Amino acid sequence: MSTRIITLLTDFGTADAFVGIMKGVILGIHPEVHLVDLTHAVPPQQIVPAALLLRSAVGAFPAGTVHVVVVDPDVGSTRRPILIETAAGFLVGPDNGVLSPAAQLMGCRAVRRIENDAFFRHPVSHTFHGRDVFAPVAAHLSRGVPAQEFGRTLDAIVELALPVAQRSVAGVSGEVVYVDHFGNLVTNIDAAAIQCFSAPRLSVSISGRPVVGPVTAYAGVPEGTLLAIVGSWGMLEIAVRNGNAAGTLAAGPGTPVTVVVESRDA
Repeated sequence: MSTRIITLLTDFGTADAFVGIMKGVILGIHPEVHLVDLTHAVPPQQIVPAALLLRSAVGAFPAGTVHVVVVDPDVGSTRRPILIETAAGFLVGPDNGVLSPAAQLMGCRAVRRIENDAFFRHPVSHTFHGRDVFAPVAAHLSRGVPAQEFGRTLDAIVELALPVAQRSVAGVSGEVVYVDHFGNLVTNIDAAAIQCFSAPRLSVSISGRPVVGPVTAYAGVPEGTLLAIVGSWGMLEIAVRNGNAAGTLAAGPGTPVTVVVESRDA
């Protein structure tokens, strides 16, 4: 059964023609498919932010969508091109960990090594597998070619080791894992970790600096206020209302964030 949507997530930027070339290859194989750009502004060769962005997006798409990721610092090496079948769609990209968080979220059913070069664009470049491998495979997959046609199954893939927030009776310790376009600092502390506490008040700090919140809306605090809020990813974020928290705090991935349960007597 064919699917009508292919998403693209890369670190190619838009100054060069790489993204457009991939789209041309896909449309040459499946002209009726709908192409959706998740983003092409992933920092070059940065697998972790690419994986987090993909995971944040896949739930918004209908079942059967093909998600293509090309953030591939080891292109041309022995790293494997893979196709992951999930309960909610397909993931196509390099086996470098970038697909693993989304695969877990989507319900991984099978992983295949992409090796049937009948579905490749030839000659295959050593530097542009997005054009010659991932784009044509995604296009054929979207047309309804069965996943098993692309290659044999694999027992495991490279798993991305994301930092895990640590919970205790006193609160939660985590860190910033991503900085968005607005300078908001997305942490690895999820909403469930905060909601599990029945304390009357929680105290949030970043690198030891206290912030207001968690608040329910940016509009609940004055402009310029440093705040904590659960964002659209379902994760605690540190932000500045109408400002840039990353710039204000000189903070980024790895900056520690803590949520402390305040006692009733405090």
